[in-house]
Amino acid sequence: MNVTPTNWRKSTRSHLVSNCIEVGKLGSSAAVRDTKDRDGGYVAIDAARWSEFLLAVKAGRFSR
Repeated sequence: MNVTPTNWRKSTRSHLVSNCIEVGKLGSSAAVRDTKDRDGGYVAIDAARWSEFLLAVKAGRFSR
């Protein structure tokens, strides 16, 4: 089965920054790609791991 990511979006807070990623929906998973190279492919992350990542971000576990 060949699934194409849909609904690509990036943070509204990143409009003045060129180092951004976009997140798309890929079935029940997330797809992540570089906005500077949209044709360069993407990384697929399963739903459970994506949820863990978002929780870690919201908890401040990553430095800027």
